[in-house]
Amino acid sequence: MRLPVPTPASKRIAFAALTVLSWMATPSFAEGGKDAGAVRQLLQRLVPAHAQQFVCEKIAAGAKGEETFELKSRDGKIVLGGTNANAMAVGLNHYLKYYCHTNVSWYAANPVSMPEILPAIEGTIHRDARCKDRFFLNYCTFGYTMPWWQWNDWERLIDWMALHGVTMPLAITGQEAVWYRVWQKFGLNDEQIRNYFTGPAHLPWHRMANIDYWQGGLPHSWLDHQLELQKRIVAREREFNMTPVLPAFAGHVPAAIVTAHPGAKITLLGDWGGFDKKYLCHFLDPLDPLFKQIQKEFLTEQTKLFGTDHIYGCDPFNEVKPPSWEPDYLAKVGTTIHESMAAVDPDARWLQMTWVFYYDRKHWTNERIKAMVRSVPQDKMILLDYYGEMQEVWKMTEKYFNQPYLWCYLGNFGGNTMLAGNLKTVEERIENTFANGGSNLTGIGSTLEGFDVNPVMYDYLFEKAWTKGATNIDDWIRSYAASRCGGEDRNFIEAWEILFNKVYTKPAVLGQGMLTNARPTLTGHGNWSTNPAIHYDNRDLLRVWELLLKTRDKSSNSYRHDLVNVARQAIGNHFLTVRNRFNAAYQAKDADKATAAGVEMLRILDDMDRLLSTRSDFMLGKWLKEAKALGADNAGEVKYYERNARTILTTWGEKGQSLNEYANRSWAGLISGYYRKRWEMFARDVTTAIREKKEFDAKAFNEKMTAFEWQWTQQNELYPAAPVGDSVRIATELYQKYQPAISAP
Repeated sequence: MRLPVPTPASKRIAFAALTVLSWMATPSFAEGGKDAGAVRQLLQRLVPAHAQQFVCEKIAAGAKGEETFELKSRDGKIVLGGTNANAMAVGLNHYLKYYCHTNVSWYAANPVSMPEILPAIEGTIHRDARCKDRFFLNYCTFGYTMPWWQWNDWERLIDWMALHGVTMPLAITGQEAVWYRVWQKFGLNDEQIRNYFTGPAHLPWHRMANIDYWQGGLPHSWLDHQLELQKRIVAREREFNMTPVLPAFAGHVPAAIVTAHPGAKITLLGDWGGFDKKYLCHFLDPLDPLFKQIQKEFLTEQTKLFGTDHIYGCDPFNEVKPPSWEPDYLAKVGTTIHESMAAVDPDARWLQMTWVFYYDRKHWTNERIKAMVRSVPQDKMILLDYYGEMQEVWKMTEKYFNQPYLWCYLGNFGGNTMLAGNLKTVEERIENTFANGGSNLTGIGSTLEGFDVNPVMYDYLFEKAWTKGATNIDDWIRSYAASRCGGEDRNFIEAWEILFNKVYTKPAVLGQGMLTNARPTLTGHGNWSTNPAIHYDNRDLLRVWELLLKTRDKSSNSYRHDLVNVARQAIGNHFLTVRNRFNAAYQAKDADKATAAGVEMLRILDDMDRLLSTRSDFMLGKWLKEAKALGADNAGEVKYYERNARTILTTWGEKGQSLNEYANRSWAGLISGYYRKRWEMFARDVTTAIREKKEFDAKAFNEKMTAFEWQWTQQNELYPAAPVGDSVRIATELYQKYQPAISAP
């Protein structure tokens, strides 16, 4: 489409998100009904100065009953027409992106930039939804991104989901408060229950039956806080016609339950993540009569607290071994789980992620998969094709044996800060799935593990749910770029064209962190850092950095995010070159050159930390402050939350545990207080070995690192929680500093 002439930078105004009174207190809510009222409140939160310039109207569904939105100008106002609040919100997002050239972040701290005068619309813009189901979130996101969130954070995310047309958000907050009540009914006491839960950031893996007890003793304050938060989350999601996906019982039980129910058929699930056996999970066989009793109590209690929309997430064997691989047993498990849901809620539908079918394909053969998914009545199960950009399971399983499924884009593991995404491949795969994936394909979704660095992929993905046929990616990326910088700036658009054609060409993979974040080594990289596998020329990224600095309007939040993100990546990529120079000096036993390279590595880390300190979305201090805030005035709880928050980002679990650094990320504070200190010790020990004419003892160094890493998780030093410095000024300074080195052949 032809884009309107961009508004001059001098006329753009940034507005912070505004908290308003509930819709019930707003007289105008009744005008147009609840759907229109919900969108008016959305406008008040996002663009308060312009809210009165929009009209919200309900319109008829499409010819086939599909959701529809329409946009037009009337009497000097913008009319948002939609079949419901969700469709109206998608229409609003279309207008903001393609006419106002603005972009709404999923973070509450990031303002929304708007033109002073709203652009008019010629004619009528009409779009029909291509699919009815649009899923968002991942169990892991609740640990890697959202464990410390308050309502204002959730409010912005729900607004973002509404703007992108999400209809099926995963809604698993607060379930421990439900389980607390349920386990009491089955004979467990307060200590047994709260110790069974893990620390807050690790709860996703407790919920998926991977680990129990790790940093347990979950405070009552957490249970109460999350309970009230979940009530607000699901209420707001329902205002936007979303169907929150609530959890159901999948067989995971506390070990202590055998005391009250000694005859229950309970087995210990397999090893997971290298954790000690004492942290592993127990599984109640679904064929045991106790299973249906627990399911009934849980769903009844949950419905009483949160209501229900009849879709329940249930994943009985995620990355663990079932008690038996016999297809007949797996079929009985599937039948029993569904029957236990339906006994409480006759309209129940079971949603299951299929990551494990990809992850453990050796064991999950088609015979076993079919036995399980076909044991559930037709259309009573919904499957998420979890990692579509890498491996489409629907192609391996005869289209999931005709059970409904959604094509999903994952895109991020562990919250790693890394430019990654394969736009062209995703476009081709989505179009092919719509064409050949079968009539049981009901929609698309995203199963990202963490937020932060690649919003382009998620903006693109959800727009596909409202497009007919293939997307011209070249045109789309230009429009996207315009929405990030406030208009059609030639330099900014060229920067994004390079990113699209040369950087966003490969899918995200496990452990895609940067070498700066890895435990130091002379060669190679850490277990969860694939920086040496960068598939593009860093000089291309340097060119992107240069073009971003040439962009005229540097005021928007989205522009500054992109600038910092690209500069961070380019500098971090260069770190590999310097580390290799350091290794060459060691091999040559040249202490002076090793010292010089070591100093340069530390300067790179200092520069990255200073740059990242300008953005709240790249700050360790903010993460820790938000975690500690949940402890209120209880010093013990403050320390408890901080320890949990530190652990998930670094050692992940136990001292020297195999998941060490799975959640590594390039954040200010984490670099200066953790990664830099490791590289400093490394550079010192290696150069000392050279001067003393000894071989560097890598084994002894790793033992030292293991001790340092664990000690860091127990500390409480402070890190800045608010941005410091100007992103553009510092990025300009660092470009001038690193341009000669990065551009060298």
